Formats: sequence, C-alpha cells, structure tokens
Amino acid sequence: MQPEEDRAQLRGAVYRGDAVAVVALLRGRRWPPDALQLIGDGLIAAVGRRVLDAAAPARACVTELRDRRWDGDDELADQLDGQLGTGPAPLLRPLPVDLEELAGVLEGDPLSGSGRLDRNTGEVWPAAAIEYARETGEEDEDTSEDPDRWLWVQNTGSGAGYRDMAEFIDTVTDLDLADRLGIAIQGRGAFRRFKDTLARWPAELERWYGFSDDRQRGRARAWLAEEGYRPLLPP
Repeated sequence: MQPEEDRAQLRGAVYRGDAVAVVALLRGRRWPPDALQLIGDGLIAAVGRRVLDAAAPARACVTELRDRRWDGDDELADQLDGQLGTGPAPLLRPLPVDLEELAGVLEGDPLSGSGRLDRNTGEVWPAAAIEYARETGEEDEDTSEDPDRWLWVQNTGSGAGYRDMAEFIDTVTDLDLADRLGIAIQGRGAFRRFKDTLARWPAELERWYGFSDDRQRGRARAWLAEEGYRPLLPP
C-alpha cells in the first residue's frame, strides 16, 4: 500500500474515533512519513480506551516525537506520557477542537481575517461565519464579544507556511526538483508556484501535503496548549 493510502486510512480511523483500527493500521507496518501528530491523536484514544497492543506504538510515538521536536510535538508527547502513566498528565482542559479547522484560521489567508474558538463546544468560527451571524441577527455585540465563551484566534499570516516549504525542500533528494522548488518560492506567488512545480512529481506532492498537514496540526496544538487547552477526540 502507498504511503498516501496509509495516511488516508489512518486519518479516517482517527476522525471516526476508531481506536481499534488505528492500532491495527500501525501494527507490523511502516508508519506513514510525517504523520506523528495524526498518529499520536489516534494513539491517545487507543490508550485511553485500553485497546489491546496500543501501549507499544504509543511509547514508540513518544520517542519519535521527542526526537523530532517540531512545534506541538512535546505537547503531544506529554499527553501520551500522561495516558501511558509514564509521565505527569498535562494540566490542560480538554476541548473537542478540530485542529485542521483551527490551523485554517491561524494560518489561512490573512485577507480572510482572524476568528474565534467556542470555549464551550470547541467549534472554530472563521471571520466570515462571525460576520454572517452578526448580519443575520443570530447574535448581538455583547454575545459576540463574551470573553467567557469565546477565545480569539489571531491570524498569524503565511510566515510559518513559507518556512515549511523551505524545510521541505531540504528533504527532497532529487537535486533537480530541489533546485526548481528553491526558485519557485522566491517572491510573490511562492505558494502557488511551489505547488505547480510539485504537481509534476505526484509522489512528492503527496508527501508535501502530509508534511504540511502535520506541521500545521502541531502548531495548532501548541497554540491551544498556550491557551490552556488540549484537543479532545470524538468518543
């Protein structure tokens, strides 16, 4: 099975909350590359639900996270250690947040604006949804600004995404492709040119999507931890 197919199956199992399937997909096979954030979320659920044989891959995931040290890796490793009983549980409040949606507000198009996070439900509201709710009268100004309910999510721009592209290029073994990508990310329109160039190498494009997704997922997790929360997966 191709890495992208493994990743797709793993993502489906994690988002379904199918902890048994997560462990089965990881057992006895090579893990999808650059997917430790996704894998860790699935293993947190598996260990918490006492799925058979979940502890060994969870310990291995902790080791790899500690070695890799991307943004959010230590926070995820701490949470796994807490689940395994091999370290103190982080004092973070659980919140059912979709990390990909949160990353979309944190690192999406700055022209789309910032957003907010519902402290009660974990729902992520992009700026357009906030504006629509106000225009249709679904909420008034007092409700919209209630700090006890809402956590403001400030858009951080494209800087982190640009650094992801530069670091991905360092992992490309095809020197011709690496050179083309290095040229592509110079100047305005870098993200579009980068993807257009990668489109001629489909396997590398898929690898980029996995790399970028895990980086963004980790940064969203780190941001959430700074605000005192940890993502809670579906029951």
